Amino acid sequence: MDSNQKNRKAKAGLLLIASPRFKNLGEGLPHGTYGERKAIQVEEILGTLDFLDVVFPGIVYEREDVGRAMERFYAEKVDFVIAEFLSWSEDFAWIRFLRDMPELPMIFVNVARERMVFRDTLDEDDFIEYLCSGTLVGSLEGSGSLPRIGRKHVRIVMGSRAEVTEQIRTFAAAARVRSLLRQSNLGLLANYNEAMWSTYVDPYNLFTKIGPEIHFLPYSTYGEVIDSVSDGALNAYCDELTDRYRMMDDVDPEKFRASVRASIGLAEMARMSDSDILVFNDIDQAMFQLVGLRAGFYHPWFNEHTSMLVPEADTGAGLICYILKLLSGKHVNFLEPFHIESEFGTFAGGHAGPNDHNDPAWQQNVVIARDVRFAKTSYRYAGAPFAWYRISPGRKTLAQLIEENGRYKLICGMAESLPGDHILATYSHSIFRPEIPVERFFEQILRVGSTQHFGVVDGDYRRELKEVAALMDFDFHPIE
Repeated sequence: MDSNQKNRKAKAGLLLIASPRFKNLGEGLPHGTYGERKAIQVEEILGTLDFLDVVFPGIVYEREDVGRAMERFYAEKVDFVIAEFLSWSEDFAWIRFLRDMPELPMIFVNVARERMVFRDTLDEDDFIEYLCSGTLVGSLEGSGSLPRIGRKHVRIVMGSRAEVTEQIRTFAAAARVRSLLRQSNLGLLANYNEAMWSTYVDPYNLFTKIGPEIHFLPYSTYGEVIDSVSDGALNAYCDELTDRYRMMDDVDPEKFRASVRASIGLAEMARMSDSDILVFNDIDQAMFQLVGLRAGFYHPWFNEHTSMLVPEADTGAGLICYILKLLSGKHVNFLEPFHIESEFGTFAGGHAGPNDHNDPAWQQNVVIARDVRFAKTSYRYAGAPFAWYRISPGRKTLAQLIEENGRYKLICGMAESLPGDHILATYSHSIFRPEIPVERFFEQILRVGSTQHFGVVDGDYRRELKEVAALMDFDFHPIE
């Protein structure tokens, strides 16, 4: 998918419903007619939604208005709809919308004012304002049709305009992810991981229930792509890496170039196959026999194209890393927890293979080092180097996505990555302290039932992940 599409704003259809019988009331009054007051209110609402690409077909008064709204929302492929009653209104247009609009996420909002601008309704101008202020009666009237018609993926929120806007912001992020997943491609290089059956997923379910198409990419093509990497491209990326990072003295220059060439090959495989997620079976013996090593660097192409590369053929982990990438726009790391140290309330976590080491704020945390795990093997480039990354410190979201009997489970929690030295050879890694006791953190995950791989990103994205789970019909499991 084009990277501009992956970085676009969420697109919202704005459905504002008002009463045709009130529209022309208030001619000649100081604050104008009901319709004129609603037009001013619309401008105020639009002013709060500048973080969205808004499709607004005008206030819905009549049957023709709602027909026009549905046509535009469908034609312009909105990610979701914001629905709001601007006062009490006849509900024929609303019910028609619920019946006829194709299924898509919707947030149904009601805004509560701190106080009314009128004291009583003895004056006609105040009476019109009273009619304009009846959003609660409109929302109550409209709410019953949601379950009666059976619309899915509807979020109902109430609060001040600022509070409602924040809820819309979170919902929009999730709805955008839902749309983008349906346009994405996942490339599996080259097969499922026979060492970890728990990472297997059903390709049919992946497409029909989440969205991405899965494409199986052969190692033979990967080998050809590696061989076709030009000396110019190889030298440029080698120079970029050695300019940025310190290299350990025992790194073999020939093996360094081979690892860099294979890393360029991964990026080229993703580009050629239009893969937004490249899931790499980097421990397959067939791959080692053909290529002679495991690629060790996370090529900048993946971040430049808002794409993800993950190892060990874990499709679920690739999906959750991609979801975190789309939500955050940040660097996302891939890890598995190794062990707990109860005395400190921490666990060690990390992973071998290519892991995103490109965060410009933490280049000092990267060392080019030998992959000692494979240094004593008979493969051609045994011990070829990789970017040994001490994962950046800070508060992070950890998340997993697992398939179970045709459904998906989204698990997430919070932990702090601690600063420190490189201590675990072969693995990009850190020491993490969960926000709850570490034993309780993992006991909850064990009870849910999971695998060992997590996506990790700076910041707290639990609210957004909860909305993603709701819109995607995932079972949501917060660890707290």
